[in-house]
Amino acid sequence: MEFKGKRFLVTGGTKGIGAAIVNHFAAAGAHVITSARAEPSNKLASVFYAQADVSTPDGCNALVATVMEHWGDIDGIVHVVGGSSTPAGGFAVLSDEEWRRAIDQNLMPAVRLDRALLPVMMEQGKGAIIHISSIQRILPLHESTMAYAAAKAALSNYSKALSKEVGPKGIRVNSIAPGWVQTEASVAMVERLAASEGSDFETARRGLMDSLGGIPIGRPAFPKEVAELAAFLMSDRAASIHGAEYVIDGGTIPTV
Repeated sequence: MEFKGKRFLVTGGTKGIGAAIVNHFAAAGAHVITSARAEPSNKLASVFYAQADVSTPDGCNALVATVMEHWGDIDGIVHVVGGSSTPAGGFAVLSDEEWRRAIDQNLMPAVRLDRALLPVMMEQGKGAIIHISSIQRILPLHESTMAYAAAKAALSNYSKALSKEVGPKGIRVNSIAPGWVQTEASVAMVERLAASEGSDFETARRGLMDSLGGIPIGRPAFPKEVAELAAFLMSDRAASIHGAEYVIDGGTIPTV
């Protein structure tokens, strides 16, 4: 019951990494509000599910209103929502609309929600924020996720800058950069690649693994493993960890 009585907001908390984090926090005694564009079929009784599209200003405003109505304050935020929906094909297929969608999905939800909720944390003089970035910020895949990788690079840069500003006010800010994680979204991305290349799922999966340089441990990470890291960074056990980014990629990044 490490988080008993704590109030955490987790965006994108109904699938994949987000769902694993929500489950972990709830099991540790936290009060959790999580958001998604659609309500999940399997709900935890201890979690409040807010239907909101946080890629839009209106969705962020509605989620902030929900947090303030339920709690009036907050102890921590984990920004998980994000993803890539752009077609394969490199720069030539990325229209302005595709670039805006990548930024709106992967950067702006964190910017807008932090801007709205940080004043509450600063008034308390404590709190923690975690941004879920990606190793693609330094290892982009030009064929399939160029816009996503650029947006995640912006998120990591923003996270570091924010940590410098709000650290002296008692707010810890860190980020996590997962590599390949076995989620519904990653499976869908491989399916899109297979369709684009006219190949099958396994061939596209191997091709994507090869484009990353391989995964030395021989498998992707699992959402629960990322949740364990997020729980540690949110806890008092990590009280001196601030302004850092933790990579969890099975050794995919080949450099120091």
